Amino acid sequence: MKNIFRKLSIIFLTAVLVFTGCGQAAGGSAPAQESAPKEDTFVPRADDGRTVVGISMPDRLLERWNRDGYFLKEQFERSGFEVMLEYANNLIDTQISNLRDMINGGADLLVVTAVDGAAISGILEEAHRNGVRIIAYDRLIMNTDCVDYYVSFDNYQVGVLQAEYIIKALRLKSSRNVRNIEFVTGDPVDNNARYFYQGAFDTLKPYIDSGRLCVPSGQKGFYETATAQWSTDIAQQRVQIILNSYYPEGTRLDALLCANDSTALGAARAVISDYPGLNKVVITGQDADIANIYNILNGEQSMTVYKHLKRESVVTVSLGKDILEGNTPGENLIERAGWAFDCSYNTTDYNNGNKVVPSFLLHPIAITAENIEKELFETGYYGRNASGLIYAAK
Repeated sequence: MKNIFRKLSIIFLTAVLVFTGCGQAAGGSAPAQESAPKEDTFVPRADDGRTVVGISMPDRLLERWNRDGYFLKEQFERSGFEVMLEYANNLIDTQISNLRDMINGGADLLVVTAVDGAAISGILEEAHRNGVRIIAYDRLIMNTDCVDYYVSFDNYQVGVLQAEYIIKALRLKSSRNVRNIEFVTGDPVDNNARYFYQGAFDTLKPYIDSGRLCVPSGQKGFYETATAQWSTDIAQQRVQIILNSYYPEGTRLDALLCANDSTALGAARAVISDYPGLNKVVITGQDADIANIYNILNGEQSMTVYKHLKRESVVTVSLGKDILEGNTPGENLIERAGWAFDCSYNTTDYNNGNKVVPSFLLHPIAITAENIEKELFETGYYGRNASGLIYAAK
């Protein structure tokens, strides 16, 4: 039952304090004081006998969101919470509608992977007014004070790992040969895509500036290399246009820096269909999707950045439980949780335009043909059936 008397008491006390403060200001009799730090005036949703977690995922098209949704739902339910899980089909209005249904359905906590990180601030403000805490999951939500925490991998480091692989594969540190590269970055409305891009570009920039690494198309900026909705088809079409426009027979393409695995699939298809060269093109990726694991084993993709999604959900569930117990998690959560993996607490780098969002960041790793068995199969993340087909272990 909702604690009406407690809520009325809070409202009454707030009104008294506001009236008293205004009286002092008008009379000018209050002594001058330093401004106190802004307090969190958030009032949790009153107890109704239920503890509800709403999980809003962007779509089912990318394999990883299906896995994330399943992992999160399973682990929150194991912890005794009621869970509402919805997918937005990559539509902003659908996600807003889903979130409103969760708020009206009694959600105490929302875990949100935004379709568009800059388009849902209004519904999140509605959530906060209704006493709901908010965790931005994997994608930072922009331009709002209502995001309480952010859980993700170190997204800048994802791009660094991709670029470092290219530097090593092309021997840029030791060879005097000029190499050619093209960039296939992510969805322009996904804030994470900017971090991936920046980590990669910052790492490769010294070689581009020195002329050791060339971009024949001239397309180097984030927006001109972006791929709407991380679409495999859009990535394939763009790479095909680049190959036909800037890589006539005899012009060598050495690397395609692709931000994730869905764009890498499109890039690999374009190379197979439209690249006249005989050399193996280095292609990066991210997410360790099954189709891309086949491509790495077949030599059609060079590497992917692996993010242990179960670990991201483990951190999110631990964080959510701590929040719902009335705590204010920080570095102490990492110490108390005792996770058997690395996670950092960051309060400086992830500014959403309104505030720096306290962030729990996990560490990604590079996957190649050399370590794929150890990291993905021996750990049980993937398995093979009797026919040798790869499947996601649950």
